[in-house]
Amino acid sequence: MPDDEAAASAASPAASAAPPGQGSLALQEVVPRTQARWAWLLSDGGEPRNWMLLLAPLLGWHAEEWTGIGWGVVAAVFTAVLPTLILRFGEHRQYWAERHVRRRQDRIVAAPGVMASVITGTALLYELDAPVEVTALVTAMLSVLLALLVITFFWKVSVHSAVASGALTILATVFGPRLLVLAPVVVLIGCSRVRLRCHTAGQVGVGFLIGAAVSSPVFDLVR
Repeated sequence: MPDDEAAASAASPAASAAPPGQGSLALQEVVPRTQARWAWLLSDGGEPRNWMLLLAPLLGWHAEEWTGIGWGVVAAVFTAVLPTLILRFGEHRQYWAERHVRRRQDRIVAAPGVMASVITGTALLYELDAPVEVTALVTAMLSVLLALLVITFFWKVSVHSAVASGALTILATVFGPRLLVLAPVVVLIGCSRVRLRCHTAGQVGVGFLIGAAVSSPVFDLVR
């Protein structure tokens, strides 16, 4: 998010309307890009949509090679592309301050549209008999999102961290534990969210735990 967008987010009515008791984090302006380039690089690169854009075609290839990649693209459309468009549309209509949806209350407003896209994609993959690894991936990530949504009614938690840890867990399940060598990257993504003042360390830590704890059993069950 560019610097002027960050400032607008902090100054906008949506950003300033956080109720008492939600903590100062909801009101803080994120750190400008010029002050934390590494954190912005990790945060932008580790966005949930990017994990799905990578993992869905990759698992499709692993399951059925080129045909599987096609199924992975379909999965990515419903779990990454359409949710991004929904968030941008909401930002444009000022339903929330910016597409990262930093305020907890705004996330509750944004969730139905995003969830509808992911649920539709999941149902479509089941109905059209997509490769089981692609279907299992989308189902696992849908389960993570549902768990995050329940918590969001009471507390803000890091979606970045949850999706990153869930993705790493699934990668290790499919390709072997050697993929856990990527764990420091996942940790650094979480650190970037704290550095940018988008989350506290506790919110990032809970996100890590939810992503790994929910995605692994669901993925194994479906697969």
